[in-house]
Order: sequence, then C-alpha cells, then structure tokens
Amino acid sequence: MTDTTAPEAAPVAAPFLTAWFEILDTDKPERILDLISDDFTLSILFSTGDGNATDFAGDRTALVGYLQQRERGTRTHHRLSATTLGQDELFLGEVRREGVPEASFVAAGRVDAGGRLQRLLIGRSSQIRFE
Repeated sequence: MTDTTAPEAAPVAAPFLTAWFEILDTDKPERILDLISDDFTLSILFSTGDGNATDFAGDRTALVGYLQQRERGTRTHHRLSATTLGQDELFLGEVRREGVPEASFVAAGRVDAGGRLQRLLIGRSSQIRFE
C-alpha cells in the first residue's frame, strides 16, 4: 500500500523567537509589544565592537526604548541554529546590514503558559562570527 498523505512538516526550532525576529525585521516591529507578558523583563547587551556596549534592561518600557532607537529597514536577523527546551528557547543568529553580515547574536527567551514572552536575554557582538 502506498501512503499518499502529505508528510508532516518538521516543527520549527524556537518558534516563538523565530517569529519574534521576523516581526522585528518588518515595517511594524512594535507588534512584538503584543507578545510580551505583564511581568516581562529583558536585557539586550548591544556591542558595536569598539569596546562599548549598551544594555537595554528592564521591562516593557525598556523594550519600547530599544525599539525607538533601532534603525528600520537596514538590519535583518537570520537564524543559524535554534532549539527549544520546555518553555525556554535558544536562538543563535546573525545580523545583516543590507545583506552583509554585521554581527552575531544569541538570544534566550522564556515563553509563559499563556504563550507570551516572559524573559528575554540577548547578547550581540560584531567581534565573533558563527559561519
């Protein structure tokens, strides 16, 4: 007997963070604000490679501040590898400026039982590549 059913698609590793970065790269990145929990906290350590780094840390207000200072339409996020462990997602990626690799980043997120992001930790550096 031949099985004519369509094969099941493999689950996406780190589906929440994958969707998060896809939204972040759109013309309306502020839509990610709808995806965070009431007790959301984050730290985004953003290194520019000159020995200086900015830490956007806090709650929703810190995320709004981060979104306001971002360049739109020039940088995109690309997944290199990802995994999900229970309610935690880990995401290794590359930031590209107009298609040219600019930095590597790693993100860890915890998604609560309601499907909203509760914790987010991101580190970004232009000094190392995962090719």
